[in-house]
Amino acid sequence: MGDTLEFNEIYHESKGSWNDGRLRFSKQNVVYKSSKTGKVDNIPAAELSVATWRRVCLGHGIKLATSNGHVYKYDGFRDTDYERISEFFKANYKVELTEKDMCVKGWNWGTAKFSGPLLSFDVNDSSVFEIPLASVSQCATGKNEVTLEFHQNDDAEVSLMEVRFYVPPGTADEGTDPVEAFAQNVRSKADVIQATGDAVCVFKELQCLTPRGRYDILIYPAFLHLHGKTFDYKIPYTTVLRLFLLPSKDQRQMFFVISLDPPIKQGQTRYHFLILHFSKEEELKLTLNMSEEEVEKRYEGKLSKNMSGSLYEMVSRVMKALVNRKITVPGNFQGNTPGAQCITCSYKAQSGLLYPLERGFIYVHKPPVHLRFEEISSVNFARGTTTTRSFDFEVETKQGNQFTFSSIEREEYGKLFDFVNAKKLHIKNRGFKEKKAKNNEYSDSDDDQHDAYLERMKAEGKIREEGDGSNDSDEETDESFNPGEESDVAEEYDSNASESDSGSGGDGSDDEGKKKKPAKKAKVVKEKKERKPRREKKQKDTNAPKRPMSSYMLWLNSSRERIKSENPGISITEISKKAGEMWKQIGKEDKEEWDGKAEEAKKNYEKAMKEYRESGGGSSTPAKKVPFLSIRESKKKAGGKKEDKKRKSGGGEKEKEQGGNDSFKSREFISSEESSSDGERKKAKKAKKAKGKPQSRGKESEEEEEEAMTTPPSSVEDSD
Repeated sequence: MGDTLEFNEIYHESKGSWNDGRLRFSKQNVVYKSSKTGKVDNIPAAELSVATWRRVCLGHGIKLATSNGHVYKYDGFRDTDYERISEFFKANYKVELTEKDMCVKGWNWGTAKFSGPLLSFDVNDSSVFEIPLASVSQCATGKNEVTLEFHQNDDAEVSLMEVRFYVPPGTADEGTDPVEAFAQNVRSKADVIQATGDAVCVFKELQCLTPRGRYDILIYPAFLHLHGKTFDYKIPYTTVLRLFLLPSKDQRQMFFVISLDPPIKQGQTRYHFLILHFSKEEELKLTLNMSEEEVEKRYEGKLSKNMSGSLYEMVSRVMKALVNRKITVPGNFQGNTPGAQCITCSYKAQSGLLYPLERGFIYVHKPPVHLRFEEISSVNFARGTTTTRSFDFEVETKQGNQFTFSSIEREEYGKLFDFVNAKKLHIKNRGFKEKKAKNNEYSDSDDDQHDAYLERMKAEGKIREEGDGSNDSDEETDESFNPGEESDVAEEYDSNASESDSGSGGDGSDDEGKKKKPAKKAKVVKEKKERKPRREKKQKDTNAPKRPMSSYMLWLNSSRERIKSENPGISITEISKKAGEMWKQIGKEDKEEWDGKAEEAKKNYEKAMKEYRESGGGSSTPAKKVPFLSIRESKKKAGGKKEDKKRKSGGGEKEKEQGGNDSFKSREFISSEESSSDGERKKAKKAKKAKGKPQSRGKESEEEEEEAMTTPPSSVEDSD
């Protein structure tokens, strides 16, 4: 048998609610740690006096009693655990684990026995039920009757409110009232807060954030009394779980946080945290209402009768001494702001501060949240919902709850990521810092894979933008012309436009002083770039040899069934993780053996591939590639013929306006008017008939046109 025994999923009853945890028996002590609250029960082995094994609602349970009167009960054991625990107790604790049955007769009369902190109701020396007196909040007496009221637990689905005991007369000793004797036994061990004597010290009008208001805090030896204008709270020191002292971001204020379980109540509201707000500039001189000898004896040098200093230091020092718990302060985390040990963020539409601690996170102040690292399943860095200048920090617990801290400045990302990484917390979207934030600030933080559809849409949009910039007038390019041949009329964008104008206007019809009306400048279409055809998906040949597997994959295929048999019910992902761990532990010689098998498989693959190619495999002709045309391009192509006719009619009218020269004009000329009305066409026809000139072109002009049409596109010169 080993030195320790450990059991998981062991339950401990706390005010009507079952909290699971972990129980460990060792030679020195018995330790139980709650998974929900993190509270630890440490029972030294020398103090164990009685151990009882019982059948309870959650299987089997153990009841441990100590020499100083404390009783601990843990449930959730199996029937087969009895022998192991009994032998361990005999060998290490010298205590016998005795079996005791509970009474299940259902009788409602019996004997009430007070044994330490428990009230046991027995029938024929068998216990029917037990009441922990620490759960009693109030004890009231009546005629032959005692009423017990209990502290309520918000986590319990069904709560026991009160129990009434009928005490028949004459059951106690002569001269004493049996009802009062019963009530006195209850009050001696119950958690009934009674302010007896004077307070150790008083702090006047301290500012509380939760519950909101100003309260006078009276410090008693056993409890804390908050006295306000409307509400009063009495907080036993046994309900205090943790103490936190947190500096504000401006370094001028301090928060003192008291974690409570069970919480204090105000109507239907529950306050799990008591938050006090201090200014660093406030000073206080404090005198304890005790003698120096009594202070030294009770608090062992932690406090002195007369103290002075900052107000937050005095409160935290007194609370630490009376509660006997350590004060948690921020660790070595430093935010983007110099000196700040916290991060500004929002939680549930309320702005607050998030403090990364050495063992968890705490958020103040509305509502306060404390998350321990051991209860965190994973964290996630998500993109902000409203702007790219901020991000969200999501924390998911092992119970399935999710906490989202939003609107964190982007400058805080690096510090927070390094902190979480150093604490070895599981990050869902690891790699976002190195890749996503730099390459694409608009990408989603959850997308860790390449999105082929998104990339294709971006490429098509870029091509369309380039096409829109160049296709302002027409999609088709102009006809080419030979630079050696001169046209009869120089266009306004030609380099020799001035010479042509002076030559043609030599007849004196135009005055020199009269300004010439410039013709509208035609837009020149640049040569359109050919789009590369789409790559078609390569069709796989089912007869082609398969690629060889690596040494790890060969080993995994041979070991998969063995892993499944050793770990029944394991999932596919867990098989991969387990296999990766086992592969790392394999010796060098075994890995060399699998490497040799992988090399042999590679040679076989190369040989089979060679034979496959020699037999003509994989030589099928690829499918014909069809270039992709956008909708705009297809429309322009379909309307090309109409635009040619419009150019011809526009070019003919232009000749008439520029001096009546009927000679051929080069096809690079483009009319600024894309279409003419029916009325203008009729007028032009009438004018031609009146002059007796034919509408068709001569044979010579047609030959020139055909020559220009056959000129390759590379000879086209565009003029701006």
